[in-house]
Amino acid sequence: MISITFLLILLVGLILFFIEKREVNTIFEESKNKGILIAKNIAYLNLEPLIFWDVEAIRKNVEEQVSEKLIYVVFYDRNNNPLVASDFARVHDEIACCSNLKGEVNEESYYFASKNIQDVEQSLRILEVEAPIFARGAPKKWGSIKIGLSLEDMHSEIRKRRFMLILIGFGGLLGGIVGATLLARRITRPLKKLVDGTVKISKGDFSHKIEIGSKDEIGNLAQSFNEMSLELLSTKQRMEEANKRLVQAEKLASIGRISATIAHEIRNPLTSMKLNIQKVLQNDQLEETDRDHLSLSQEGISQIEKFIKELLNFTRVSELQLARFSITQIIEESIKMMIDSLQQKQVILERKFEANLPQVFVDGDKLRQVFLNILRNAYEAVEEEGKISIALSLLKDGEKKKIRIIISDNGCGIPEEDWENIFEPFYTTKPAGFGLGLSNARKIVELHKGSIRVAKKRGRGTSFEIFLPCEGET
Repeated sequence: MISITFLLILLVGLILFFIEKREVNTIFEESKNKGILIAKNIAYLNLEPLIFWDVEAIRKNVEEQVSEKLIYVVFYDRNNNPLVASDFARVHDEIACCSNLKGEVNEESYYFASKNIQDVEQSLRILEVEAPIFARGAPKKWGSIKIGLSLEDMHSEIRKRRFMLILIGFGGLLGGIVGATLLARRITRPLKKLVDGTVKISKGDFSHKIEIGSKDEIGNLAQSFNEMSLELLSTKQRMEEANKRLVQAEKLASIGRISATIAHEIRNPLTSMKLNIQKVLQNDQLEETDRDHLSLSQEGISQIEKFIKELLNFTRVSELQLARFSITQIIEESIKMMIDSLQQKQVILERKFEANLPQVFVDGDKLRQVFLNILRNAYEAVEEEGKISIALSLLKDGEKKKIRIIISDNGCGIPEEDWENIFEPFYTTKPAGFGLGLSNARKIVELHKGSIRVAKKRGRGTSFEIFLPCEGET
């Protein structure tokens, strides 16, 4: 802005300088032309007395012509000698003494001079003009006339013009500075937004978007910047997802190694204990109290065997037995396995199945296990006469299609801060349980290239949302 201001001042100054010079020259030329016209007019009025050398008539006319603007008048004869002079010219002998038109002259020969003459009270700025006088038909000049015009009007006009030029220049300079400021702000504001955006992205905020409504180069740059931010955000999300899967795979690998060790170290002695307890229970002479204690031990061993079995099933790398199934059929088969328990608790089961859903290419047994696990959790969460709802719908994302399964209940619900943790191995909110059911469910869904999550739900309860890719329509 400082550089632009200096350039504007220099440019406006140069323009005003040349305009002022031109105006001054123009005004001076107008004054010279005016002086010539006045001199010729006076000469024409006194031509007849001059021809007859009537000095008194000329003097009388001259005194009448002299005013504040016409300071003095001097007539010269053909020999360049003063013939008649006004009072001011006689007082200043240097004016009247000599003619400046000597030698051979023609009607277009004029003399001009600017003079400063010191009067009694003031200094006068005068334009002196001398013009030749030719009698009609005479080949040579009959004399000449010299006049002195006051330049005060001319200088006053010059001052007015200069003042107007200064005002115009100041207005132009002010307008230029204001325009430059607005232009600079128009350029720097979007650039500042771009700089702020790059700072935020450098700090990891890839969701930042620059709002610039212009369609110029800055707007195109902002649009490219936003596209780059979205691409970086997408890349970051993919990397985070890949990192989560890597961590999950490492977890599963560690759990698998631990599970294999546990199964090897516990299963064999546990089997021996189980067989020995069964053998002891076959003794008819065993007291009833001892028999009850052994039965409790047998149940505990069964619980341990069940835990080991679930643990091995969770850590084992499963191969999917894929085939085309109707997702509605898989859901209904899962419901049949729970129907007695639901009726016993008087749970209301609501179905919202979209018609004509396409088939899915899945492992039916494993998906049935997923739905059964979620339905069992919902059954345990609801109270008497509670409600469980199952909804099936088709989602289209461009050319891709997905089946969405929503299983909701109005039970006690899961705290939102635990939504992601419930899919971790051995994490459970139940007083009894191993915390492997939902972990195994997510593993199976992800093997099918789908996803499962806890969704927001109005009111109390929990809602699980499952997405599965589908293969063609039925």
